[in-house]
Amino acid sequence: MKFAVITDIHGNAPALIAVLNEIDRMRDIEHIYCLGDMIGIGPDTNEVLNILFSRSDVSMITGNHDEAILALIKGEKHPESHLHAREHHQWIANQMDQSYVPNLEKLPRMLKVNIESQSIIFTHYHIDTERMNDHISQDPFSSIVEPSL
Repeated sequence: MKFAVITDIHGNAPALIAVLNEIDRMRDIEHIYCLGDMIGIGPDTNEVLNILFSRSDVSMITGNHDEAILALIKGEKHPESHLHAREHHQWIANQMDQSYVPNLEKLPRMLKVNIESQSIIFTHYHIDTERMNDHISQDPFSSIVEPSL
């Protein structure tokens, strides 16, 4: 089975369309895994979400920007690690079609799949297992330790 992995679209619909067109041209890609940060940074939030949620061959997980924007929409605490992006996240939240909120809320942080007898775990990036259910305001993604060189 051949599959594609896409990630960090960040609201860039032209780039997403180009990549999906290329994947579709291949004709042998059976599934697409989208590994988070579909929104945030770029201006095409609604178009990106419409494209992704309308396809039956895409499985998605959430990313830190997706969760930070959802926290603002829901009136929850925005993560301290994203203070530099808070104003922009609020702009995205204000522009986003609220009908996408329930779908975004359902996205997991991790997918475990079996492909041809191989177990694969997809994540946006490392989160310690004990922090997997922490709210984004608790910065669960910030536990990443950079290796020393």
